[in-house]
Amino acid sequence: VSGEVPEEPVVSKGSGLLFEKRLIERHIADYGKCPVTGEPLTLDDIVPIKTGKIVKPRPVQAASIPGMIGMFQNEWDGLMLSNFALEQQLHTARQELSHALYQHDAACRVIARLKKERDEARSILAQAERQFPISTPNDATANAPVHSNGKRAADDEELAPNAKKLHPGISSSIITELTNCNVALSQQRKKRQISATLAPIDAIETYTQISSHPLNKTNRQGIISLDILYSKDLIATGNVDTNAVIFDRPSGQVLATLSGHSKKVTSVKFVGQGESIITGSADKLRADSLEHDTHINPCILTFLVFSGRITNRVLHDALNPNL
Repeated sequence: VSGEVPEEPVVSKGSGLLFEKRLIERHIADYGKCPVTGEPLTLDDIVPIKTGKIVKPRPVQAASIPGMIGMFQNEWDGLMLSNFALEQQLHTARQELSHALYQHDAACRVIARLKKERDEARSILAQAERQFPISTPNDATANAPVHSNGKRAADDEELAPNAKKLHPGISSSIITELTNCNVALSQQRKKRQISATLAPIDAIETYTQISSHPLNKTNRQGIISLDILYSKDLIATGNVDTNAVIFDRPSGQVLATLSGHSKKVTSVKFVGQGESIITGSADKLRADSLEHDTHINPCILTFLVFSGRITNRVLHDALNPNL
């Protein structure tokens, strides 16, 4: 079957043919018949034959020194060809890896540049939004200079290099009045005693909620600032929905809603005895006049001379609250 002298010879009982044991056993397991005659054959039909150790003859090339040198030369040539093929594969893999690393480095540089441009664009946009609020000027003032607060300047107005109107600042008389008021208030604060009518901590812990009044009518709910006018029992709130609400506590009714801001109201304050109310947000500082506790006049004063957002407001005691 193999064309060579069998190492473990076995003979078939039926046909008398000689086979290699491992080959005929595999053939019988696969087909169940003699590979030469085609007759049925089982493992019981073969008989092993005992022989001496068979010495395989040398090939013709190994019978002489020149033949052995030729064999070695052929093996060496095959080894060199295999080594050359491996070197070509290694060179190709190195080129592909270098190209992939170059593409990765280029992609990282592009991403870093895009991030930098994005941050610069965001910074410029934020600065532009602070300096030029969105508005629609008419044709008559389309070519007029623009303040940083978005309003058109007159032709004879003097502007600073950053397009802001130049202001003279606080006069010396006002500074003197503020300084004198500061000295007087400082002396009063040093002599001030803690009031005996203040509620103790134990009493505050026993407080319970009496009533609740939702003042927001939109989905943007939340109160950021609060002020109370005790003399008239009025409460003013600055809300997230860009409105300020004046609430009458005894009646539980909303007296007025101020809607002059475009952003959330971060500060609210009654002036004097409730003659007016000041509200502040990220867009402007606004003052409204309050008449007869229930009627709000249109905006009487607006300040736009700042670049950031208002987080709080303090009225100096030396100033006239009606200003």
